This record gives sequence, structure tokens and C-alpha cells, in this order.
Amino acid sequence: MIKALGLLSGGLDSTLAVKLMINSGIKVTAINFVSPFCLCSKKGCQHQATRISRELGIKIKVFSKGEDYLEIVKNPKYGYGKNMNPCIDCRIFMLKKTKRFMDEVGASFIFTGEVLGQRPMSQRKKAMLLIERESGLEGLILRPLSAKLLIPTIPEKYGWVNREKLLNISGRGRKPQFELVKKFNIKDYTCPAGGCRLTDSKFALRLKESFSYGEDTLKDIKFLKYGRHFRLAGGIKVIVGRNEKENLIISNLADREDWLIEAVGGRSPLVYMKNKNYHKSNIETAVSICLKYGKYNPDNPKARIYNKNGFEEFIYSKPLNFENSDVKRID
Repeated sequence: MIKALGLLSGGLDSTLAVKLMINSGIKVTAINFVSPFCLCSKKGCQHQATRISRELGIKIKVFSKGEDYLEIVKNPKYGYGKNMNPCIDCRIFMLKKTKRFMDEVGASFIFTGEVLGQRPMSQRKKAMLLIERESGLEGLILRPLSAKLLIPTIPEKYGWVNREKLLNISGRGRKPQFELVKKFNIKDYTCPAGGCRLTDSKFALRLKESFSYGEDTLKDIKFLKYGRHFRLAGGIKVIVGRNEKENLIISNLADREDWLIEAVGGRSPLVYMKNKNYHKSNIETAVSICLKYGKYNPDNPKARIYNKNGFEEFIYSKPLNFENSDVKRID
């Protein structure tokens, strides 16, 4: 039996591609990439892809897009899309990693759920050929949903897959895919049109600003997903939780030395400030921001500043007047 690796994000198109290959008699192993920029579902793409693999009775291998991927996001060879999405470089990154896994499982080719013309940057014919060449997989990447509109691949030429049973879907419409959902009796799927924070203009603004200050670790990226973000004098970042859920997440992400601030005497957001060299005025400004968004005793405007090492101090201040400050709101 011919074996193949299928990129499975957990979304609609990749799920349909896996189903088509299974129906074609191919022994499929799913490949899922966990991204720090995924916004597909509350539990994440890995959960969805794992669930689908289990339902379809196939194995799955999960890879993480880690620090090496962040280097690509910071400086993509083939540039960005509309925002901070390095779509071509991202596909090359994933396919190179997938290629290294081919020998381990004895796979003869790779397939994806890509649809011709669905993505303006990476799913054009010219871009697809570039991606194949750069990943060292020329002729070995089958795209079952659009195969009849593309040059025949090695799996088709060798008869491993019957080209006549492949499809000719193109464009951004989803009607053909939804018809396949009914045909294959697929009950649940997420991210029908993809889900990457790098395509979101507001998140891209935060990310670009963060990179400009050297805040480019995976933890820095996680912080970008939550709260209101501000930049103080000297480049100090302050993050303000918007609700109890974000307060808890921010607290869990904070290192032991990082500063946490809460208003005293009422409901308060949790304010985070990364531990680094700072002036006393930075602490006072962070407290003022906390009081701006918190509820407290107006006769006793006080905030508690502390960290997980056990430090605690109370500071009196007043709510920040943004118009008379040099504080920059990032979003």
C-alpha cells in the first residue's frame, strides 16, 4: 500500500483532502503544526487535528513552530502578505520539516488541502511551484482538491493516485467543499477559511512593535494575545488585563521577577510590567494606568505592586491622563 503524509490543520480543506486520499486507498499519516499564532478554536488546531485523525483511524505526528519559526516571521525571504503573514516562507518551513519525516514512515509523497486561488499569496500556480522547489519536493506535493487544474504530480503519473478521481476546485468560494461535507458525512470541523493571527491587522501591529523592541520570544508572543498594551518612556511595556480571565492568564505567564499591579479597595485589572531596568517614574506611570482602568476608593487612590518572589509595596497615585502623558497605546 502506498503511504503519504498529509498536512492536517484541522480545518475544512485539509480534512477533505485526507478523506479523499483515504478513499483512494492511500495509507495516510497526518502531520499537524502547532503555531503560536493559531486562532482556530479555544482548544487549538492540534486538538482538532488529533480528533479528526482519531475519527478517521489514521496516525498523526505533531510538530511545533518554535523559535526557528519566529526567525522566519521576523525576516521572511519572500516577504509578507497584507499584514505580518509570511505565507510562502511558512509553507516552505512546514514542508521541509514534513519532508524529513518521509523516510521515517516510508511515505512516497506529501499532500495538502490547498485550493488554487484561495490564498492570494501562497496558493497561486507560480507560488506553488516556488514552494515545491524551495522545499525540495518538486512533483511530490499533491493537492487533491485542485489537482485537475495543476500539472500532474509524480503520484498521479505513477498511478499511485487516480487523477480522474481528484477535483478541480478553485477560488475562495466554499460551495464545492460544503457539498463534499455532506457526501462524506463530516459532522464537525473548524476554521473553514483558516485562522492565523498574522493576517489580523491589529495583532500584526502589536507584533511588529514588539519585534522593534527585541521582544521576540515565544512568551512575548503569548502576551500579545491578551490585554491592552502600552509603551512607556525607555521602552517599558505595560499590559492591562481586560477581564478576570485575562488577569489570570497574564498572572500565569508572568515570571517570578515581573511586576504585577492591582488597585486597592475595589475591582481592578491586573497590570503587568516586565522586570528590567526602569525609573521610579515607570512604576508610578504603571500604577496610574492601573487606576485609570480600575475601580477604587477615590479618597484613597492606592495600588499594590508585587511579584512572585514575595515582594509587595503600596503606592499612592492618581489615574493617568493620557493626553498629558508620553504613554503610547499600541492598539
